[in-house]
Amino acid sequence: MNSIQTAFRRGLIASGLTLLMSGHSVMGAPDDGPVQTRIAAAIADIEKRDEQYRAVIAIDPEATAVARMLDLQRKAPGPMHGEPVLLKDNIESRSQPTTAGSLALAQNETERDAPLVAKLRRAGAVILGKANLSEWANFRSEFSSSGWSGVGGQTRNAHDPARTPCGSSSGSAVAVALGYVDVAIGTETSGSVVCPAAINGVVGFKPTHGLVSGEGIVPIASTQDTAGPIANSVALASRTLAIISDETHENSATIREGLMSLNAVSDLSGLRIGVFARTQNFDPRRDAELETVLKVLRDQGVTLIPELDIDPYEGYGQDSYDVLLYEFRRDLNAYLASLPNALSEMTLASLIAFNEEHAKDELKRFDQSIFLKAQNLPDTEDEYKEKRLATQKAMRENGLDQLFAEHQLDALVGITVGPAWMIDWVNGDAFFGSGMAGQAAVAGNPHITLPLGKIAHLPLGISLVGERWEDHKLAAIAAQLEKAHAER
Repeated sequence: MNSIQTAFRRGLIASGLTLLMSGHSVMGAPDDGPVQTRIAAAIADIEKRDEQYRAVIAIDPEATAVARMLDLQRKAPGPMHGEPVLLKDNIESRSQPTTAGSLALAQNETERDAPLVAKLRRAGAVILGKANLSEWANFRSEFSSSGWSGVGGQTRNAHDPARTPCGSSSGSAVAVALGYVDVAIGTETSGSVVCPAAINGVVGFKPTHGLVSGEGIVPIASTQDTAGPIANSVALASRTLAIISDETHENSATIREGLMSLNAVSDLSGLRIGVFARTQNFDPRRDAELETVLKVLRDQGVTLIPELDIDPYEGYGQDSYDVLLYEFRRDLNAYLASLPNALSEMTLASLIAFNEEHAKDELKRFDQSIFLKAQNLPDTEDEYKEKRLATQKAMRENGLDQLFAEHQLDALVGITVGPAWMIDWVNGDAFFGSGMAGQAAVAGNPHITLPLGKIAHLPLGISLVGERWEDHKLAAIAAQLEKAHAER
Protein backbone atom coordinates (compact mmCIF):
# COMPACT_ATOMS: atom_id res chain seq x y z
CA MET A 1 0.00 0.00 0.00
CA ASN A 2 1.38 3.42 -0.94
CA SER A 3 1.80 6.27 1.52
CA ILE A 4 -1.26 8.15 0.25
CA GLN A 5 -3.51 5.15 0.75
CA THR A 6 -1.95 4.47 4.14
CA ALA A 7 -2.94 7.95 5.25
CA PHE A 8 -6.34 7.67 3.64
CA ARG A 9 -9.05 6.24 5.81
CA ARG A 10 -10.46 5.49 9.18
CA GLY A 11 -13.10 3.14 7.78
CA LEU A 12 -12.53 0.74 4.93
CA ILE A 13 -9.21 1.19 3.13
CA ALA A 14 -9.13 0.79 -0.63
CA SER A 15 -6.79 -2.21 -0.63
CA GLY A 16 -8.63 -4.24 2.00
CA LEU A 17 -11.66 -4.19 4.26
CA THR A 18 -10.69 -2.89 7.69
CA LEU A 19 -13.86 -2.29 9.67
CA LEU A 20 -14.39 0.03 12.60
CA MET A 21 -17.01 -1.67 14.66
CA SER A 22 -16.99 0.60 17.75
CA GLY A 23 -16.40 -2.42 19.96
CA HIS A 24 -19.29 -4.46 18.57
CA SER A 25 -19.04 -7.98 17.25
CA VAL A 26 -19.71 -8.05 13.52
CA MET A 27 -22.77 -10.29 13.90
CA GLY A 28 -24.19 -8.27 16.78
CA ALA A 29 -24.53 -8.95 20.49
CA PRO A 30 -27.48 -10.97 21.85
CA ASP A 31 -29.16 -7.83 23.18
CA ASP A 32 -28.88 -5.86 19.94
CA GLY A 33 -32.13 -4.42 18.60
CA PRO A 34 -33.43 -5.04 15.08
CA VAL A 35 -31.65 -2.04 13.53
CA GLN A 36 -28.31 -2.94 15.13
CA THR A 37 -28.71 -6.53 13.96
CA ARG A 38 -29.48 -5.41 10.43
CA ILE A 39 -26.52 -3.03 10.27
CA ALA A 40 -24.16 -5.62 11.73
CA ALA A 41 -25.33 -8.18 9.17
CA ALA A 42 -24.79 -5.73 6.30
CA ILE A 43 -21.26 -4.95 7.48
CA ALA A 44 -20.50 -8.65 7.87
CA ASP A 45 -21.75 -9.31 4.34
CA ILE A 46 -19.50 -6.59 2.96
CA GLU A 47 -16.53 -7.91 4.91
CA LYS A 48 -17.15 -11.42 3.63
CA ARG A 49 -17.75 -10.75 -0.07
CA ASP A 50 -16.61 -7.33 -1.17
CA GLU A 51 -12.92 -7.99 -1.66
CA GLN A 52 -13.89 -9.49 -5.03
CA TYR A 53 -16.36 -6.77 -6.06
CA ARG A 54 -14.95 -3.60 -4.45
CA ALA A 55 -18.34 -1.92 -4.34
CA VAL A 56 -17.71 -0.31 -0.94
CA ILE A 57 -14.91 2.11 -0.11
CA ALA A 58 -15.61 2.76 3.57
CA ILE A 59 -17.97 1.91 6.41
CA ASP A 60 -19.24 4.94 8.28
CA PRO A 61 -17.72 4.88 11.79
CA GLU A 62 -21.01 6.22 13.21
CA ALA A 63 -23.21 3.49 11.67
CA THR A 64 -23.31 1.15 14.66
CA ALA A 65 -23.91 3.94 17.15
CA VAL A 66 -26.70 5.41 15.00
CA ALA A 67 -28.32 1.97 14.77
CA ARG A 68 -28.18 1.63 18.56
CA MET A 69 -29.79 5.06 18.97
CA LEU A 70 -32.60 4.16 16.54
CA ASP A 71 -33.31 0.98 18.47
CA LEU A 72 -33.68 3.04 21.64
CA GLN A 73 -36.03 5.64 20.15
CA ARG A 74 -39.52 5.71 21.60
CA LYS A 75 -41.09 7.99 19.01
CA ALA A 76 -42.67 6.64 15.85
CA PRO A 77 -40.02 5.64 13.32
CA GLY A 78 -39.44 7.71 10.20
CA PRO A 79 -40.28 6.45 6.70
CA MET A 80 -36.80 4.92 6.35
CA HIS A 81 -36.36 3.79 9.95
CA GLY A 82 -33.28 1.60 10.24
CA GLU A 83 -32.72 1.41 6.46
CA PRO A 84 -28.98 1.07 5.70
CA VAL A 85 -27.98 3.38 2.85
CA LEU A 86 -24.68 3.59 0.98
CA LEU A 87 -23.64 6.92 -0.56
CA LYS A 88 -21.62 7.31 -3.71
CA ASP A 89 -18.32 8.78 -2.57
CA ASN A 90 -18.83 12.13 -4.23
CA ILE A 91 -21.62 12.96 -1.74
CA GLU A 92 -20.60 14.62 1.51
CA SER A 93 -21.37 13.01 4.86
CA ARG A 94 -20.24 14.41 8.17
CA SER A 95 -18.15 11.51 9.48
CA GLN A 96 -16.24 10.42 6.37
CA PRO A 97 -14.00 11.94 3.72
CA THR A 98 -15.59 12.64 0.34
CA THR A 99 -13.03 11.62 -2.26
CA ALA A 100 -14.77 11.33 -5.66
CA GLY A 101 -12.51 8.27 -5.87
CA SER A 102 -9.38 10.41 -6.17
CA LEU A 103 -6.37 10.14 -3.90
CA ALA A 104 -6.07 13.91 -4.21
CA LEU A 105 -9.20 14.20 -2.04
CA ALA A 106 -8.27 11.42 0.39
CA GLN A 107 -8.30 13.91 3.27
CA ASN A 108 -11.43 15.78 2.18
CA GLU A 109 -13.18 15.68 5.54
CA THR A 110 -15.80 18.41 5.36
CA GLU A 111 -17.61 17.37 8.57
CA ARG A 112 -20.89 18.30 6.90
CA ASP A 113 -23.80 16.42 5.37
CA ALA A 114 -25.08 17.17 1.91
CA PRO A 115 -28.74 18.25 2.22
CA LEU A 116 -29.92 14.92 0.80
CA VAL A 117 -27.91 13.07 3.46
CA ALA A 118 -29.39 15.19 6.23
CA LYS A 119 -32.86 14.34 4.90
CA LEU A 120 -32.06 10.62 4.94
CA ARG A 121 -30.89 10.84 8.55
CA ARG A 122 -34.05 12.70 9.59
CA ALA A 123 -36.11 9.95 7.93
CA GLY A 124 -34.40 7.35 10.12
CA ALA A 125 -31.93 5.92 7.60
CA VAL A 126 -28.52 4.68 8.72
CA ILE A 127 -25.68 5.95 6.54
CA LEU A 128 -23.75 2.70 6.22
CA GLY A 129 -20.78 4.12 4.33
CA LYS A 130 -19.39 5.20 0.98
CA ALA A 131 -19.68 3.32 -2.30
CA ASN A 132 -16.95 3.13 -4.90
CA LEU A 133 -17.41 4.99 -8.18
CA SER A 134 -15.76 5.77 -11.47
CA GLU A 135 -13.18 8.32 -10.39
CA TRP A 136 -14.37 11.94 -10.76
CA ALA A 137 -17.73 10.46 -11.81
CA ASN A 138 -16.13 9.12 -15.00
CA PHE A 139 -15.10 12.56 -16.19
CA ARG A 140 -11.31 12.25 -16.23
CA SER A 141 -10.39 10.19 -19.28
CA GLU A 142 -11.83 9.38 -22.68
CA PHE A 143 -10.39 5.86 -22.26
CA SER A 144 -11.67 5.17 -18.76
CA SER A 145 -12.85 1.86 -17.42
CA SER A 146 -16.11 2.39 -15.54
CA GLY A 147 -15.97 1.58 -11.85
CA TRP A 148 -12.24 2.19 -11.36
CA SER A 149 -10.95 4.76 -8.91
CA GLY A 150 -7.55 5.42 -7.38
CA VAL A 151 -9.11 5.10 -3.92
CA GLY A 152 -11.32 2.05 -4.39
CA GLY A 153 -9.81 0.07 -7.26
CA GLN A 154 -12.00 -1.68 -9.84
CA THR A 155 -15.64 -2.31 -8.97
CA ARG A 156 -16.91 -5.41 -10.74
CA ASN A 157 -20.27 -6.46 -12.14
CA ALA A 158 -22.49 -8.22 -9.61
CA HIS A 159 -23.44 -10.93 -12.14
CA ASP A 160 -20.05 -11.48 -13.77
CA PRO A 161 -16.93 -10.01 -12.11
CA ALA A 162 -15.03 -10.03 -15.41
CA ARG A 163 -17.51 -7.53 -16.82
CA THR A 164 -18.13 -3.85 -16.30
CA PRO A 165 -20.40 -2.51 -13.56
CA CYS A 166 -20.92 0.57 -15.76
CA GLY A 167 -20.65 3.94 -14.06
CA SER A 168 -20.19 6.23 -12.58
CA SER A 169 -22.41 5.10 -9.67
CA SER A 170 -20.81 1.67 -9.98
CA GLY A 171 -20.49 0.71 -6.32
CA SER A 172 -23.97 1.97 -5.49
CA ALA A 173 -25.56 -0.34 -8.07
CA VAL A 174 -23.35 -3.35 -7.35
CA ALA A 175 -23.96 -3.05 -3.60
CA VAL A 176 -27.73 -3.17 -4.15
CA ALA A 177 -27.48 -6.00 -6.68
CA LEU A 178 -25.37 -8.05 -4.24
CA GLY A 179 -27.84 -7.36 -1.44
CA TYR A 180 -25.52 -5.49 0.92
CA VAL A 181 -28.22 -2.82 1.08
CA ASP A 182 -31.65 -2.44 -0.47
CA VAL A 183 -31.02 1.16 -1.55
CA ALA A 184 -28.01 3.34 -2.31
CA ILE A 185 -27.61 6.86 -3.62
CA GLY A 186 -25.87 7.55 -6.92
CA THR A 187 -25.40 10.65 -9.03
CA GLU A 188 -25.87 11.22 -12.73
CA THR A 189 -24.78 13.74 -15.31
CA SER A 190 -25.57 11.54 -18.28
CA GLY A 191 -26.36 7.90 -17.52
CA SER A 192 -24.44 7.45 -14.28
CA VAL A 193 -27.48 6.25 -12.30
CA VAL A 194 -29.39 4.36 -14.98
CA CYS A 195 -26.45 2.61 -16.69
CA PRO A 196 -25.00 0.85 -13.61
CA ALA A 197 -28.50 0.07 -12.35
CA ALA A 198 -29.47 -1.50 -15.69
CA ILE A 199 -26.28 -3.48 -16.13
CA ASN A 200 -26.43 -4.86 -12.59
CA GLY A 201 -30.14 -5.69 -12.71
CA VAL A 202 -31.65 -3.21 -10.24
CA VAL A 203 -33.90 -0.13 -10.35
CA GLY A 204 -32.32 3.27 -11.00
CA PHE A 205 -34.25 6.53 -10.75
CA LYS A 206 -32.76 9.70 -12.27
CA PRO A 207 -35.14 12.49 -11.21
CA THR A 208 -36.10 15.71 -12.92
CA HIS A 209 -33.09 17.99 -12.81
CA GLY A 210 -33.51 20.31 -9.84
CA LEU A 211 -35.76 18.04 -7.78
CA VAL A 212 -32.81 17.06 -5.54
CA SER A 213 -30.36 19.64 -4.24
CA GLY A 214 -26.85 19.37 -5.66
CA GLU A 215 -25.26 21.07 -2.66
CA GLY A 216 -22.53 19.01 -1.02
CA ILE A 217 -21.87 16.88 -4.11
CA VAL A 218 -18.61 16.99 -6.06
CA PRO A 219 -19.80 18.36 -9.42
CA ILE A 220 -19.35 17.72 -13.09
CA ALA A 221 -21.89 20.08 -14.63
CA SER A 222 -24.52 21.89 -12.61
CA THR A 223 -27.07 22.08 -15.42
CA GLN A 224 -27.22 18.27 -15.66
CA ASP A 225 -25.95 16.87 -12.35
CA THR A 226 -28.45 15.20 -10.05
CA ALA A 227 -28.43 12.60 -7.32
CA GLY A 228 -30.85 9.68 -7.55
CA PRO A 229 -31.65 6.40 -5.78
CA ILE A 230 -30.67 2.90 -6.89
CA ALA A 231 -32.83 0.24 -5.24
CA ASN A 232 -34.22 -3.27 -5.44
CA SER A 233 -37.75 -2.08 -6.25
CA VAL A 234 -39.59 0.86 -7.76
CA ALA A 235 -41.40 1.44 -4.47
CA LEU A 236 -38.20 1.81 -2.45
CA ALA A 237 -36.50 3.94 -5.09
CA SER A 238 -39.55 6.21 -5.22
CA ARG A 239 -39.85 6.49 -1.45
CA THR A 240 -36.17 7.36 -1.20
CA LEU A 241 -36.50 10.01 -3.89
CA ALA A 242 -39.45 11.52 -2.03
CA ILE A 243 -37.32 11.81 1.09
CA ILE A 244 -34.25 13.38 -0.56
CA SER A 245 -36.17 15.75 -2.84
CA ASP A 246 -36.11 19.51 -2.33
CA GLU A 247 -39.24 20.83 -0.61
CA THR A 248 -38.92 24.32 -2.11
CA HIS A 249 -40.13 23.54 -5.64
CA GLU A 250 -43.71 24.64 -6.27
CA ASN A 251 -44.85 21.12 -7.14
CA SER A 252 -42.77 19.35 -4.49
CA ALA A 253 -45.66 18.45 -2.17
CA THR A 254 -47.59 16.76 -4.99
CA ILE A 255 -44.48 15.01 -6.28
CA ARG A 256 -43.40 13.80 -2.85
CA GLU A 257 -46.86 12.49 -1.93
CA GLY A 258 -47.17 10.77 -5.31
CA LEU A 259 -43.75 9.15 -4.95
CA MET A 260 -44.73 7.79 -1.56
CA SER A 261 -48.16 6.51 -2.58
CA LEU A 262 -47.52 5.59 -6.24
CA ASN A 263 -51.17 6.44 -6.88
CA ALA A 264 -50.77 8.92 -9.76
CA VAL A 265 -51.64 6.04 -12.13
CA SER A 266 -53.94 3.26 -10.91
CA ASP A 267 -53.39 0.98 -13.90
CA LEU A 268 -51.78 1.05 -17.33
CA SER A 269 -54.98 0.86 -19.36
CA GLY A 270 -55.48 3.84 -21.65
CA LEU A 271 -51.92 5.17 -21.37
CA ARG A 272 -50.02 6.25 -24.46
CA ILE A 273 -46.35 5.25 -24.44
CA GLY A 274 -43.89 6.00 -27.21
CA VAL A 275 -41.22 3.51 -28.25
CA PHE A 276 -37.84 5.20 -28.61
CA ALA A 277 -36.51 3.71 -31.84
CA ARG A 278 -32.88 4.80 -31.34
CA THR A 279 -32.29 1.94 -28.88
CA GLN A 280 -33.41 -0.78 -31.31
CA ASN A 281 -31.80 -2.71 -34.20
CA PHE A 282 -28.38 -3.23 -32.60
CA ASP A 283 -28.91 -6.81 -31.50
CA PRO A 284 -31.94 -9.06 -32.09
CA ARG A 285 -31.62 -10.38 -28.54
CA ARG A 286 -32.03 -6.86 -27.13
CA ASP A 287 -34.95 -6.21 -29.43
CA ALA A 288 -36.62 -9.47 -28.35
CA GLU A 289 -36.35 -8.50 -24.67
CA LEU A 290 -37.87 -5.10 -25.39
CA GLU A 291 -40.65 -6.71 -27.41
CA THR A 292 -41.54 -8.90 -24.42
CA VAL A 293 -42.00 -5.75 -22.35
CA LEU A 294 -43.99 -4.08 -25.12
CA LYS A 295 -46.31 -7.09 -25.20
CA VAL A 296 -46.89 -6.74 -21.46
CA LEU A 297 -47.79 -3.10 -22.03
CA ARG A 298 -50.17 -3.95 -24.88
CA ASP A 299 -51.82 -6.66 -22.79
CA GLN A 300 -52.39 -4.07 -20.07
CA GLY A 301 -54.25 -1.80 -22.50
CA VAL A 302 -51.44 0.61 -23.38
CA THR A 303 -51.43 2.27 -26.78
CA LEU A 304 -47.88 2.10 -28.14
CA ILE A 305 -46.60 4.69 -30.60
CA PRO A 306 -43.60 3.13 -32.40
CA GLU A 307 -40.48 4.51 -34.07
CA LEU A 308 -40.14 7.80 -32.21
CA ASP A 309 -36.79 9.55 -32.23
CA ILE A 310 -35.01 12.87 -31.72
CA ASP A 311 -32.72 14.10 -34.47
CA PRO A 312 -30.60 16.99 -33.13
CA TYR A 313 -28.72 19.49 -35.27
CA GLU A 314 -25.36 18.79 -36.90
CA GLY A 315 -22.60 19.39 -34.36
CA TYR A 316 -24.83 18.71 -31.36
CA GLY A 317 -22.51 16.03 -29.98
CA GLN A 318 -19.45 18.28 -29.83
CA ASP A 319 -21.46 21.19 -28.45
CA SER A 320 -22.90 19.08 -25.64
CA TYR A 321 -19.40 17.83 -24.77
CA ASP A 322 -18.04 21.38 -24.74
CA VAL A 323 -20.83 22.40 -22.35
CA LEU A 324 -19.78 19.66 -19.91
CA LEU A 325 -16.11 20.62 -20.20
CA TYR A 326 -16.83 24.28 -19.51
CA GLU A 327 -19.14 23.61 -16.57
CA PHE A 328 -16.77 21.03 -15.11
CA ARG A 329 -13.86 23.45 -14.94
CA ARG A 330 -16.06 26.22 -13.54
CA ASP A 331 -18.07 24.12 -11.08
CA LEU A 332 -15.22 21.96 -9.81
CA ASN A 333 -13.02 24.98 -9.10
CA ALA A 334 -15.91 26.59 -7.23
CA TYR A 335 -16.54 23.42 -5.19
CA LEU A 336 -12.89 23.06 -4.25
CA ALA A 337 -12.71 26.72 -3.20
CA SER A 338 -15.71 26.16 -0.91
CA LEU A 339 -14.15 23.32 1.06
CA PRO A 340 -13.77 23.99 4.80
CA ASN A 341 -10.32 22.46 4.92
CA ALA A 342 -6.81 22.78 3.49
CA LEU A 343 -7.94 21.39 0.12
CA SER A 344 -9.70 24.69 -0.63
CA GLU A 345 -6.51 25.85 -2.36
CA MET A 346 -6.82 23.12 -4.98
CA THR A 347 -7.97 23.75 -8.56
CA LEU A 348 -8.42 21.65 -11.68
CA ALA A 349 -4.89 22.69 -12.67
CA SER A 350 -3.44 21.45 -9.37
CA LEU A 351 -5.39 18.19 -9.69
CA ILE A 352 -3.78 17.63 -13.08
CA ALA A 353 -0.38 18.23 -11.50
CA PHE A 354 -1.23 15.87 -8.60
CA ASN A 355 -2.13 13.09 -11.01
CA GLU A 356 1.10 13.56 -12.91
CA GLU A 357 3.10 13.50 -9.68
CA HIS A 358 1.32 10.32 -8.53
CA ALA A 359 1.02 8.74 -11.96
CA LYS A 360 1.84 5.21 -10.80
CA ASP A 361 -1.30 5.24 -8.64
CA GLU A 362 -3.64 7.63 -10.45
CA LEU A 363 -2.73 7.15 -14.11
CA LYS A 364 -1.87 3.45 -14.12
CA ARG A 365 -5.18 2.44 -15.75
CA PHE A 366 -5.95 5.41 -18.01
CA ASP A 367 -5.00 9.01 -18.64
CA GLN A 368 -6.57 12.38 -17.73
CA SER A 369 -7.46 13.52 -21.25
CA ILE A 370 -10.81 15.02 -20.17
CA PHE A 371 -9.13 17.00 -17.39
CA LEU A 372 -6.70 18.42 -19.92
CA LYS A 373 -9.43 19.29 -22.42
CA ALA A 374 -11.47 21.01 -19.72
CA GLN A 375 -8.49 23.00 -18.47
CA ASN A 376 -7.50 24.08 -21.98
CA LEU A 377 -10.99 24.66 -23.41
CA PRO A 378 -10.86 27.97 -25.32
CA ASP A 379 -14.60 28.69 -25.11
CA THR A 380 -15.64 32.01 -23.63
CA GLU A 381 -18.66 32.34 -21.35
CA ASP A 382 -20.72 33.68 -24.27
CA GLU A 383 -19.77 30.69 -26.43
CA TYR A 384 -20.63 28.34 -23.59
CA LYS A 385 -24.04 29.96 -23.06
CA GLU A 386 -24.82 29.76 -26.77
CA LYS A 387 -23.99 26.05 -26.86
CA ARG A 388 -25.89 25.32 -23.68
CA LEU A 389 -29.05 27.00 -24.99
CA ALA A 390 -28.75 25.19 -28.32
CA THR A 391 -28.19 21.72 -26.85
CA GLN A 392 -30.92 22.05 -24.26
CA LYS A 393 -33.40 23.29 -26.87
CA ALA A 394 -32.50 20.36 -29.14
CA MET A 395 -33.31 17.83 -26.42
CA ARG A 396 -36.06 19.73 -24.59
CA GLU A 397 -38.30 22.06 -26.68
CA ASN A 398 -37.44 20.41 -30.02
CA GLY A 399 -36.92 16.99 -28.50
CA LEU A 400 -38.75 15.38 -25.60
CA ASP A 401 -41.27 18.18 -25.10
CA GLN A 402 -42.22 17.96 -28.76
CA LEU A 403 -42.59 14.17 -28.68
CA PHE A 404 -44.76 14.25 -25.58
CA ALA A 405 -47.00 17.02 -26.93
CA GLU A 406 -47.30 15.82 -30.52
CA HIS A 407 -48.17 12.23 -29.58
CA GLN A 408 -49.91 12.97 -26.26
CA LEU A 409 -47.56 10.62 -24.46
CA ASP A 410 -47.56 9.51 -20.86
CA ALA A 411 -44.02 8.10 -21.15
CA LEU A 412 -41.32 6.87 -23.52
CA VAL A 413 -39.94 3.32 -23.37
CA GLY A 414 -36.74 1.80 -24.72
CA ILE A 415 -33.60 -0.16 -23.87
CA THR A 416 -31.46 1.50 -21.21
CA VAL A 417 -28.05 0.13 -22.25
CA GLY A 418 -26.13 -3.11 -22.37
CA PRO A 419 -25.61 -5.94 -21.85
CA ALA A 420 -22.39 -5.53 -19.85
CA TRP A 421 -19.11 -5.60 -21.76
CA MET A 422 -15.77 -6.95 -20.54
CA ILE A 423 -13.61 -4.72 -18.35
CA ASP A 424 -10.84 -3.36 -20.57
CA TRP A 425 -8.03 -1.24 -19.09
CA VAL A 426 -6.48 -0.72 -22.53
CA ASN A 427 -9.37 0.50 -24.69
CA GLY A 428 -11.77 1.60 -21.96
CA ASP A 429 -15.54 1.25 -22.05
CA ALA A 430 -17.23 -0.23 -25.12
CA PHE A 431 -20.88 0.69 -24.74
CA PHE A 432 -23.01 -1.88 -26.54
CA GLY A 433 -25.68 -0.27 -28.68
CA SER A 434 -27.42 3.06 -28.20
CA GLY A 435 -29.31 3.78 -24.99
CA MET A 436 -31.70 6.33 -23.54
CA ALA A 437 -29.62 8.29 -21.04
CA GLY A 438 -28.39 11.30 -22.98
CA GLN A 439 -31.69 12.77 -24.10
CA ALA A 440 -33.26 12.83 -20.63
CA ALA A 441 -30.01 14.05 -19.08
CA VAL A 442 -29.65 17.12 -21.28
CA ALA A 443 -33.38 17.93 -21.27
CA GLY A 444 -33.63 17.36 -17.51
CA ASN A 445 -36.47 14.81 -17.67
CA PRO A 446 -36.98 11.98 -15.15
CA HIS A 447 -35.76 8.54 -16.19
CA ILE A 448 -36.29 5.14 -14.54
CA THR A 449 -34.64 1.87 -15.52
CA LEU A 450 -36.21 -1.49 -14.59
CA PRO A 451 -34.53 -4.94 -14.66
CA LEU A 452 -37.04 -6.48 -17.07
CA GLY A 453 -34.74 -8.26 -19.54
CA LYS A 454 -31.86 -10.71 -19.68
CA ILE A 455 -29.29 -11.83 -22.25
CA ALA A 456 -27.56 -15.04 -21.18
CA HIS A 457 -26.68 -14.45 -17.50
CA LEU A 458 -26.62 -10.67 -17.83
CA PRO A 459 -29.43 -8.23 -16.96
CA LEU A 460 -30.87 -5.86 -19.54
CA GLY A 461 -32.54 -2.72 -18.27
CA ILE A 462 -35.68 -1.24 -19.82
CA SER A 463 -36.15 2.52 -19.51
CA LEU A 464 -39.13 4.75 -18.97
CA VAL A 465 -38.75 8.51 -19.47
CA GLY A 466 -41.39 10.97 -18.32
CA GLU A 467 -42.15 14.67 -18.50
CA ARG A 468 -40.29 17.12 -16.27
CA TRP A 469 -41.77 17.46 -12.78
CA GLU A 470 -43.92 14.38 -13.37
CA ASP A 471 -41.60 12.06 -11.44
CA HIS A 472 -44.51 10.74 -9.37
CA LYS A 473 -46.48 9.82 -12.49
CA LEU A 474 -43.46 8.12 -14.05
CA ALA A 475 -42.86 6.19 -10.82
CA ALA A 476 -46.47 5.01 -10.74
CA ILE A 477 -46.25 3.82 -14.36
CA ALA A 478 -42.99 2.01 -13.56
CA ALA A 479 -44.55 0.34 -10.53
CA GLN A 480 -47.50 -0.87 -12.60
CA LEU A 481 -45.15 -2.22 -15.28
CA GLU A 482 -42.95 -3.88 -12.66
CA LYS A 483 -46.02 -5.63 -11.22
CA ALA A 484 -47.46 -6.65 -14.60
CA HIS A 485 -44.13 -8.03 -15.80
CA ALA A 486 -43.71 -10.04 -12.60
CA GLU A 487 -47.19 -11.52 -13.01
CA ARG A 488 -46.63 -12.38 -16.66
